[in-house]
Amino acid sequence: MSDIRDDTRAGFAEIFGYEPHGLWSAPGKLSLLGDDSDYSEGHVLSIAIDRRTVVAAGVRKDRKLRVASTEADEIAEISLDNLEPDQVHGWAAYPLGVAWALGQVGADLSAVPGLDIFVDSDVPVGVGLGSSAALETAVAVALNDAWQLSLDTLGLARVCQKAEKSVVGRVTGLADHIPTLIAEDDHAILFDSRSLDSDQIKLGFLDHGLVILVLDTGVERATDISTERFSEREAAVDLLDIPSLRDMAPKRLPEFREALSAGLYRRAEHIVNENQRVLDVARTLRNEGPQSIGDIISASQASLRDDYDASSPEIDLAIDTALAHGALGARMIGLGNSGTLYALVHESDVSLLQVALDGAFSEHGVQAPATYIVRPSRGAVKH
Repeated sequence: MSDIRDDTRAGFAEIFGYEPHGLWSAPGKLSLLGDDSDYSEGHVLSIAIDRRTVVAAGVRKDRKLRVASTEADEIAEISLDNLEPDQVHGWAAYPLGVAWALGQVGADLSAVPGLDIFVDSDVPVGVGLGSSAALETAVAVALNDAWQLSLDTLGLARVCQKAEKSVVGRVTGLADHIPTLIAEDDHAILFDSRSLDSDQIKLGFLDHGLVILVLDTGVERATDISTERFSEREAAVDLLDIPSLRDMAPKRLPEFREALSAGLYRRAEHIVNENQRVLDVARTLRNEGPQSIGDIISASQASLRDDYDASSPEIDLAIDTALAHGALGARMIGLGNSGTLYALVHESDVSLLQVALDGAFSEHGVQAPATYIVRPSRGAVKH
């Protein structure tokens, strides 16, 4: 962390001409299980990862917000008096959207000073590892402190969610931001999307020499299936006449097979069983440890492939290769739109697995996935 923190301080000083008044950071995140359960009032199991977005901020004497980043050539500037969703564009919509959303949840933006903000990050972008959540969370905790707003964790998560929906134009669940706010080292967050409760689950990866290996096939899906799957879930809920798929027990679902088309039944089957798998992994981690969760992770992937039609040949090849060469379990990240997946592996087996991936993908005439290790890390902090 020291390098990126130093880089962020130096970048701020170079652009704005003075030392920042504070430094904050938030991690990327990875959903181990339950990605789409978030939208069905179910459970999600996620980790924060050891890749972070760092925000340096300085208080101004006027009402201007100025934001700059290592990823942008220009400084975005706007007065707090003119801060509206249709006035911010591009990457700056994320940090400025958070400022706007704070005003929407009750912060008196007429009483706060302007700020200079500089952003640096080593969270991979566009691969399902929460780069936007890390940015929004880091900015949210910085503004919460700089403006002395005293919002709690759930309040900050709602601010980030509102910013992404109303300003960026992307609908997300609260489970995207909760891990980036409260996660602890070597822990996962079990989040209940109905009650909004969250529990820290000890992973024990360190004690067992386990790591998460991210595999990026580089093959993005041509079309995003998330909207289609959302519509299918809602159709199944209507036909089953239940509040949400969270309310259907796995053992009862077969009783309703005739009420749904074959396609809708498979979609419902994935969500209903996935919600149970999340709870099963949490229980297994508590009672047996991380070496016993691989089969559940792989069962989740099989359901994503067979019931949710979310996999791809490249993802299937990577997962089969990983499981054949020591991975305890492997699963795509999200719905496979970015072509990335993760494998739970012993760190001592990583090199062997990378060689096996190179060989398997070469045999199929396609480029081998880029790979990198991520570890469960802590949530947002002020440095």
